[in-house]
Amino acid sequence: MTTPAISFGRDIPDESELRLCGDIADGKRALELGVGHAQNAIAFALAGAKAIAVDPDSAKIEALRSAATDAEVSVECHVTDLADLGFATSGSIELVVADHTIGDDVDDFGRLLRQVHRVLKSSRPFVISVPHPFAGVHSTDEYGSKVLPYGTVGRTIGDWHIQLSRANFRVDRILELGVSEISPVPTSLVIRAQKEGD
Repeated sequence: MTTPAISFGRDIPDESELRLCGDIADGKRALELGVGHAQNAIAFALAGAKAIAVDPDSAKIEALRSAATDAEVSVECHVTDLADLGFATSGSIELVVADHTIGDDVDDFGRLLRQVHRVLKSSRPFVISVPHPFAGVHSTDEYGSKVLPYGTVGRTIGDWHIQLSRANFRVDRILELGVSEISPVPTSLVIRAQKEGD
C-alpha cells in the first residue's frame, strides 16, 4: 500500500509535490487542526508520526476514528474548539496542518493563532490551506449578476500575512493554486508559516 500524502485541498498538488511539512517520522507529533476532507491525521500516522486531530464536530471525529481503525493506525482525537489546545504542552508539536478548516467563522482568530504558536516547536511549520480570496470575487447572487469585491469573502492574502506576523509566525511560502482551464483564478491559497521564538 502506498502511503497517502498530506493533502491541502482537492485538485491541487499534495505534500509529495509541494514539500511544505518536513519530516514527521519517528513518532514526531503532528496536529490536524480541524478534520478536513482528506483526514490528514491518517497520512501523518502512516508516515510514522504521532497523529493528533482536533475538531468541534463529533461526527467528523467519529468518521476519522473509523477511518483510522480501517487503516490500522492510531490517531489521538479531541472534540473541542480549534483554539482549545490545552491537551498539548507548549513546544511539543512538530507540524500543524489546517486543510480548509479555518474559516471566517472562527470566533477568536487571534487566540487560535496564539494557541498554535504555543504548541508548535520553534521554527516548525503551520501549513494552512483555504479557499483563495480572489476566487470569491466571482461569486454571484441568486440572479447571477452580482460580483463581490475582493476582500468581502474571506480573509485577503494581506490579512493572513498580518495576522500570522502578529502571532509571531514568519510566512515563508504563499502558494496560489488551482488555476486551470475551468478556473482562470486560483481556487486555493496555501500558506506555510514558521514559528518564531519559543
